[in-house]
Amino acid sequence: MMQEITALLAQYGLAFVFLNMFLEQAGVPVPAVPTLMVAGALAAGGGTTVSAIVLVAVLGSLLGDLIWYVAGRIYGFRVLQLLCRISISPDSCVRQTETRFTRWGAPSLILAKFIPGFSTVAPPVAGALQLPLGPFLAYSTIGAALYAAAAAAAGMFFYREIDWLIGRLEAMGIYALFVLVLALAAFIGFKWWDRKRFFKALRMARLPVPELRALMDEGHAPVVVDVRSASARSLDPRRIPGALAVDIESIDEHLAGLPPDRDIILYCA
Repeated sequence: MMQEITALLAQYGLAFVFLNMFLEQAGVPVPAVPTLMVAGALAAGGGTTVSAIVLVAVLGSLLGDLIWYVAGRIYGFRVLQLLCRISISPDSCVRQTETRFTRWGAPSLILAKFIPGFSTVAPPVAGALQLPLGPFLAYSTIGAALYAAAAAAAGMFFYREIDWLIGRLEAMGIYALFVLVLALAAFIGFKWWDRKRFFKALRMARLPVPELRALMDEGHAPVVVDVRSASARSLDPRRIPGALAVDIESIDEHLAGLPPDRDIILYCA
């Protein structure tokens, strides 16, 4: 039975690697590292080759990246609002990704796959910032290849341990599938709970637009601070009248000089 399972994985493993990488880059919370490690273990046993694993992983990753890149080119930062609404890691969504991309430039795509919360959001940011397609594909390809090769190499290194684990799962029969599904459900459930906790804390400190307008119309004169990055302000020049443009990295320096008897409202991307 174990040989049949190994043969099945060897036969359809590359297609599964492609699909898993595509779904991960498309934003679906299904980590690709376990699949790549199992594929690497199969390569160590002669089931496939590392070059084939890396190739299909890069193709799947680029397909997912291109979808978000094109969306970013067409819709700009609006697509990031959609992405962060469906993201299970909203706290590390736009701001951290945009900051890294602005600071490191296009080469940041090489490391994107290795940074949680950066991998899926980096392609639409690159598109929104009008990075040419050629450099985008080049850096994304290098990043995906390094990511897949590292995971597959880890699978080859831990070949015996992975082979033992597969044997244990095979011995469990149908219960193994239940355990795997339960583990995936627990991972997604925890991330969604963390997402809801984050948004609950955010809503506690949020001021709806109508209330801000009412404060301004009634003469309360709140201090409105635009903490979007320079690139975000250039892509979307709209701003709240009278808002102060401040770099969020140096916000403490600016806030120290503001009157303490007035409400301070901050808004970002």
